[in-house]
Amino acid sequence: MKQQYKEYLKLNKNILLGFLASIVVSAIVAQMFSSQQSYVNATITLGVDYLVYFSTFGTLFYFDNKKKYVLKTGEVDKASLRRDLIKVISSLGIGEVVYTICRWSLQYYLLTNSYQAYAASLISQSVSTVIYMVTVNLSVKFMRLYKDGP
Repeated sequence: MKQQYKEYLKLNKNILLGFLASIVVSAIVAQMFSSQQSYVNATITLGVDYLVYFSTFGTLFYFDNKKKYVLKTGEVDKASLRRDLIKVISSLGIGEVVYTICRWSLQYYLLTNSYQAYAASLISQSVSTVIYMVTVNLSVKFMRLYKDGP
């Protein structure tokens, strides 16, 4: 398998594991705050979602890529690291804007239509995650993060 495709698989694995961790914690938090107004519940749940997701994703991404930017001399290839970090952050940032809008508005909608808080959280996060994955993968491909050659 080409190295480029392995990198895509690692990125997607890290994203999915981050969302798996955050979906469980978010559903619990949503239910804990179910007595709050719908907009408060959606906002708190989204905040917890981000905290858990970025902690998990960041840790996994670091461990998968920590050796990628070390030169044979043992020094860090700062130029490549900086270039790739800008591309990753840009791709994730675009996805996060789309994700935030979808997740918050869908959860708010479901809560105002009498869904249980945990169910609204699970549904909104699942739908938003699919949209996020498509957006991030298209952004990464467009920015040529995992291109072959120089």
